[in-house]
Amino acid sequence: MLARAAKHVRPTPLQSPYRFRGCLSARRRAPNSLSSRTAATTAIRPASVDDTDLIAFFDQPQTLQKATSPTGIFGHSTLTTPAAFLALADSTLRRAELLTERILRSRESRNELFKVVKNLDRLSDMLCGVIDLAELLRNAHPDPAWIRSAEEVYEKLCEFMNVLNTNVGLYEVLRDVLSDQELVQSLGPEAYQTALIFWRDFEKSGIDLPPVQREHFVSLSTEIMVLGRQFLNETAAPRPPARIQYSELQGLKDLGMGARLRLQAQVTKRDLLVYPGSLQAQMIMRSAPAEEPRRKVYMAANCSTPEQVDLLERLLRARGELACLVGKKSYAHMALSDKMAKSPEHVQHFLDALADQTQPYARRALRTLSMRKQAHLNTPPFPTIQAWDRDYYCPPEPPAPPVSLPPLTLGTVFMALSRLFNALYGISLRVAEVSPGEVWHTDVRKLEVVDEELGVLGWIYADLFGRAGKPGGAAHYTVRCSRRTDDDDEQGDLRSADEHQRALVQLSREFEASKRTHIPHQNVTFQLPVVVLLCEFMRPTITRGPAILEWHEVLTLFHEMGHAMHSMIGRTEYQNVSGTRCATDFVELPSILMEHFLTSPSILSLFHRDVPVLQTGNAHEDPCRAIDTHSQILLAMLDQIYHSPAVTMPQFDSTDALRALYDSRGLIPYVPGTSWQTQFGHLFGYGATYYSYLFDRAIASRVWRKLFVHDPLSRPTGERYKQHILRHGGGKDPWEMVGTLLDSDELRGGDAHAMAEVGRWRIEDEIAMPGRH
Repeated sequence: MLARAAKHVRPTPLQSPYRFRGCLSARRRAPNSLSSRTAATTAIRPASVDDTDLIAFFDQPQTLQKATSPTGIFGHSTLTTPAAFLALADSTLRRAELLTERILRSRESRNELFKVVKNLDRLSDMLCGVIDLAELLRNAHPDPAWIRSAEEVYEKLCEFMNVLNTNVGLYEVLRDVLSDQELVQSLGPEAYQTALIFWRDFEKSGIDLPPVQREHFVSLSTEIMVLGRQFLNETAAPRPPARIQYSELQGLKDLGMGARLRLQAQVTKRDLLVYPGSLQAQMIMRSAPAEEPRRKVYMAANCSTPEQVDLLERLLRARGELACLVGKKSYAHMALSDKMAKSPEHVQHFLDALADQTQPYARRALRTLSMRKQAHLNTPPFPTIQAWDRDYYCPPEPPAPPVSLPPLTLGTVFMALSRLFNALYGISLRVAEVSPGEVWHTDVRKLEVVDEELGVLGWIYADLFGRAGKPGGAAHYTVRCSRRTDDDDEQGDLRSADEHQRALVQLSREFEASKRTHIPHQNVTFQLPVVVLLCEFMRPTITRGPAILEWHEVLTLFHEMGHAMHSMIGRTEYQNVSGTRCATDFVELPSILMEHFLTSPSILSLFHRDVPVLQTGNAHEDPCRAIDTHSQILLAMLDQIYHSPAVTMPQFDSTDALRALYDSRGLIPYVPGTSWQTQFGHLFGYGATYYSYLFDRAIASRVWRKLFVHDPLSRPTGERYKQHILRHGGGKDPWEMVGTLLDSDELRGGDAHAMAEVGRWRIEDEIAMPGRH
């Protein structure tokens, strides 16, 4: 409730590098709104000192920051050692206990009741600020001592958070506030939305259940977490190898690894053991002309043990039982109540409409593959495409830019991003110095995000180069949220504290004070956001030169910067509705939209002035894209089935449900003996919400085509998008935001008709999706 995890793993059919984490900030809408500007231009600003600085900042291997006075992590002077981090956690716990006691006493004073929502949000932010820092450090810091400290801090504060989530007293105080009309009327829209978030999350925690049932709810919740961790471990567990005979490798199209495999088999006179997911397995699936070795590899990759299937089904049953305990028909009904979709029935309207819209394209693509198979094997017309045929007859191609571009260095890409944000929003990225001890590795670069009227909006720390022990893929962490702080009334927290307690919380108070920034021309103070981007690009060196990004890496960086700007731009007063702290099926819209900008030659001219407008790369029709989208729709449908009332039935069989879905809605036949669902890791993190990425893809495509495609550097359009989407985070109904942006009354209702309407929009757009190479 007080610190809902904001970890979002991008749900693509193939492996995807995207995720982002953190308790997210709240923002306050500025009185001198940027929409009041009258100057609008689509001109690209000339090269500036800032542009040149960005290129050197990221492309030169030397550390460019000037040495200044030593400090601690993120500039907090006290966070210089792992022990200091543990001390901060203890101080924060003591301070959180005092604030909790204050909220519990709120009914003793009507004035305190008016502050309940604000104080709950402060309590959440107080804990999130340390938990999210711990989450980052335990993943990114190279020092084992810091990692151990961060893990201890994370577990200690999350345990306290779990206690708060089932605190009946806090729930009863909030209930009194929401049942008092005078108090409700005193809440602004953001405050009321924040109060509803707390209320719904309390209810999802089984707070109003009788004691025995509430105890069972807690037990089930713990069981689900344990089963979920076990399930995720099993999704990554190695599958048994496929045995491939030498004779089955004749004619491999791959002359490199294929030749080595044939030579190995010829010399050893033994069958090859090919492990699913290995480079050898990928090579066979893409280049083995004989069908049998591809079939063997596919079967090996999609098998499961009975124990793995049972583990998944126990997880699904526990979720179904948990939902029934709080009076919901299914886990999907429970999970979707605060999402844009609202219900699994609405999700099905979306998926049915999207499947109907996509199926003709997918069938046409499948026929193309069938014709290729017919020509290859000289068979009767239109042979059936099997699951192991897809990569051979339509091998995945790496994404490529829509125009011819010279090699793009990391610094050049950041320069283009700064130019894009300046054209759309009047916001620039500027090089910022770091002090000794401020960052966890010498690779880390710091950027200021600066608005031309409001000044500094926040900071981005970029940890972009791969290294041993660092997590793979790309991630966006919100380490600090934006929220209003000048009306915090901290002294009220300490009113009943003795001198010893005041001394214990001093470290936490200093930590909080260091996060605040006064906003010029406004009588308010905000804590400004801090985000971290983690990627694994190749590090620049003196001999090799700057990091050159592949096109899929450019797409990745634009996607993650979409999340970062969502965190930076707004100014809601409450951290629980800040930036990316919004509905799961809304949060990917800004990041996916950023990928669309890379389809425009106008945007690509921001990298280089003399870009020729020549269509190249993946501009041709990819016959597999529609097949992949249809496959992802089926996975979203399977996710809904697995979180429906069916899972609580004694006869439920997850493999049979998978087979039935593919028999009724699939285009490529289900393969008997396979049970791929035990590798569907998103079932845990995205339970009942796997449709979200497809949903946001559809909305982003419509926003791009309706608003940006003809003039992607338009300031008025950028301001409109910022005012209606980016500024509000989760503080407004997302249907209202999208409906207003697209000038669509039918969307504002957010009902089944609106969901189906989004499903009818074409999302087979120009983006070459990352993760397909």
